[in-house]
Amino acid sequence: MQHIVIYEEDYLTRTLLREWLSEAGYRIRGATPFDPARDTSADLVIASVYMPKNAGAQSIRDIQAAHPGTPLIAISGQFRSGLSAGGATAQSLGVQQVIAKPLIHRDLLEAVRGIIGAPQ
Repeated sequence: MQHIVIYEEDYLTRTLLREWLSEAGYRIRGATPFDPARDTSADLVIASVYMPKNAGAQSIRDIQAAHPGTPLIAISGQFRSGLSAGGATAQSLGVQQVIAKPLIHRDLLEAVRGIIGAPQ
C-alpha cells in the first residue's frame, strides 16, 4: 500500500485529504508544516503552501530535505485554477505538480495516481 504524508495546517482540509485518499486505498500520515517528519518512507508528499514572500518556497525545501527523493504535490489557495500541473510554478518550487485550492476530489486523485499509481 502506498504511503502518503500530508503537510496541511488547516484541520478541515487535512481531514478531507485524509478521507479522500484513505477511501481511495492509500495509507495516510499527517505532519505539521512547521516540523517536517523525518520519515523518508513515504511514496508521496502533499504539502500545503502559503506563499508570503519566500516562506512557501522555504517550507517546500524543508519538507524535501525531510523526504529526499520523494515526489511532492504542492497545494495552495494562492495558486490559480487551471495552473499547469508541471509548469513554471511547479518547476520553481521543485515539485512534481501543483494544485489550486479549493481542491477537487477527481483532480487530486488523478494527480496522485499519475505520480505513484493506483493503490496496491
